[in-house]
Amino acid sequence: MTVQRLAFELTETNREWLVERPLTIAGYLVAALILRYVLHRLIDRMTKPRHQNGKPGLLRPFQERAPRGLPGVLVNERRTQRAETIGSVLKSGVSVVVLVWCVLQILGTLGLNVAPFIASAGIVGVALGFGAQNLVRDFISGMFMLLEDQYGVGDVVDLGDAVGTVESVGLRVTTVRDISGTLWYCRNGEILRVGNMSQGYAVAVVDAPIAHAANVHRACEVALRAALETVERDDLAGDILEPPEMLGVNSVTPESVTLRITVRTRAGKQWAVQRAIARAVLEAFDGNGIDAPLPALLTPSRAG
Repeated sequence: MTVQRLAFELTETNREWLVERPLTIAGYLVAALILRYVLHRLIDRMTKPRHQNGKPGLLRPFQERAPRGLPGVLVNERRTQRAETIGSVLKSGVSVVVLVWCVLQILGTLGLNVAPFIASAGIVGVALGFGAQNLVRDFISGMFMLLEDQYGVGDVVDLGDAVGTVESVGLRVTTVRDISGTLWYCRNGEILRVGNMSQGYAVAVVDAPIAHAANVHRACEVALRAALETVERDDLAGDILEPPEMLGVNSVTPESVTLRITVRTRAGKQWAVQRAIARAVLEAFDGNGIDAPLPALLTPSRAG
């Protein structure tokens, strides 16, 4: 009777370890793979727009600050990169959570106490957090930057040490190409301020210096008339939001008197408008006899 009972217990034990527990572990593995696949597919669907010029579903709850005058290709590239970056983070998070859940369930099935593993994982996580503070800060800053859409591909930004056009935006690094063609790699955690010159509207500021002996009132009239005629040109009219405004004398130095004109323009168009108005004002001053600064110093150089 005892031998039969022992044989029965051995049979039950063998069945548990050779059949039941392996099937349970396989079930957890299959469930983890299916769950990961389904969640990744859901994230992929949310990061892709339903139609060509549409907005990905992942970005609809978040604010978008893309410039209104930005070409459609750049807008789509900006949205795609933003959605794909956020989606990659979500995928990584989902994979880690599913993997940890699966491992803990398998360890519990094998009869191991998972409490020490959870405590050890917490300690290791804290240690890694202290050891990789800069990396964590870069990722967190990049995540908030993407969610808030502080800047995107095609924007002209001032990040402090780097000023130029944004070429790519990632969770850890933002790349900016400046006017001389240099490509700057800026860590998101080191970006303390962002000046975006491609959002909303811009202001073209034109400073026109004249000599102290010049008639300031007449110079203001000539400069404003030249600016008004310039912004009516076909190639500039669509970029002007408000007519030019003559602010008058902006500064007085021993060398010159500086007049200032401002024009509100579409974002990113202020530099072209500024150059066009500056040229027109300079030509108008020459045509109307408005003296340039320091003529006494300029005359000898011409004679020589």
